Amino acid sequence: MPTFSDKPTLLGTKTLLRPVRPEQDLPMLRVMLDDPDVLRYTSDSWTPEPPEWTEEMEQRLVDWYTTRNDQPDRLDLIVVDRATDRGVGEIVLNEWSEPNRSCNLRIALGPDGRDRGLGTEAVRLLTDHALRTLGLNRVSLSVYAFNPRARRAYEKAGFKLEGIRRQVLRHGDRWIDDIDMAALAEHWNQHEA
Repeated sequence: MPTFSDKPTLLGTKTLLRPVRPEQDLPMLRVMLDDPDVLRYTSDSWTPEPPEWTEEMEQRLVDWYTTRNDQPDRLDLIVVDRATDRGVGEIVLNEWSEPNRSCNLRIALGPDGRDRGLGTEAVRLLTDHALRTLGLNRVSLSVYAFNPRARRAYEKAGFKLEGIRRQVLRHGDRWIDDIDMAALAEHWNQHEA
């Protein structure tokens, strides 16, 4: 049976998900991680002005992404736009609970990967891999309430609302809720049909 140690390539109509190739992917990942929308929708300590990119940040980026393919407890893949053959973001299965056959999913797309259905397809591909190929029972994620585009993509990909954690993020002068969603193996085949 495949595990998180196996780093597959998954092929969709619009996207290809593949293991990280640091020498090829670092420039795109640097742009993605410095993108104001990515910072706004994925950070738990958002500020209106993104921090200036430093040598220390660059070294952390290199150290992190050069070790992704060696991790046995998570699966980090690059989202490639098949129309351009260029990486546009990353998608990850992490927080693996082997006894509970569950994990978390997260995705971040840079500016070149948005508004064309790439995220929805990438989420569907990796969730299908987790539930069918890896035999997991549950894949969960959370999305901030001020990100309706992502929530719609997750719903289209087969995720269902589970609950709302109220006021988890201070964003400027507002409190933002966090929406918990999940896909379950028992419902996955019905959704895919």
